[in-house]
Formats: sequence, structure tokens, C-alpha cells
Amino acid sequence: MNIFIPLLVGILIGYLFRTRDMRVDLDVPMSAVLLLMIFFLGVKVGKVSVSTGWLLGSSIVFAVLTIIGSVGVALFLGVRR
Repeated sequence: MNIFIPLLVGILIGYLFRTRDMRVDLDVPMSAVLLLMIFFLGVKVGKVSVSTGWLLGSSIVFAVLTIIGSVGVALFLGVRR
């Protein structure tokens, strides 16, 4: 869950850069942060036992809810084929 805090902060910083029309090259810092996040997630996962059945079930539920949410937002905004 703590992974969402840096992501939200990054979104806010990106929004501030965009609204001020600042052209900042963030490719290198973004790549470095992504590699660090993957590394630290791997370190954390190595210390936790995971139930595969629960993980599969929750992943399917999350995928279905994401699809329903995306379709709902598209219908709400009036996106048509």
C-alpha cells in the first residue's frame, strides 16, 4: 500500500509542472525511481509468504472491478464507438 504514496506525489508534481508549462526532462529520474521501486518491492516480497489462491482470486476481482470502472467512466463521459 505504501507504493501509492510516492505515485500520488509524483502525479501532483507532474501536474504542477504541466500547469506552469515547464518543460523538464524527467526520463532519467523516472527510470531510476522505477528501478528502485522494483528493487524494493522485490526485497519486500522476499520476506512475505503469499497464498496463491487468495492472490489469484483478488487479482481477478481487481481486474474485473477495473474493467467495470473503465467502462463506467467511458459511458459516463459519453464515449461511443
